[in-house]
Amino acid sequence: MKIVVDQKKCRAAGACVVACPEDAIFISDGVAKIDESRCDLDGICIPACPHGAIRLSETD
Repeated sequence: MKIVVDQKKCRAAGACVVACPEDAIFISDGVAKIDESRCDLDGICIPACPHGAIRLSETD
């Protein structure tokens, strides 16, 4: 499993960056990106995104 960002929905609001206690999310090229090596899959960032661009995925 991993946390993924829907690039089409992401507006780089930054709420996910602030919410992530692992500093695993950063904004690059106008969208949020996940550093999988730092992500602990706790999902705190998912409800933090005001655009619904972040989700937990088993396949992506």
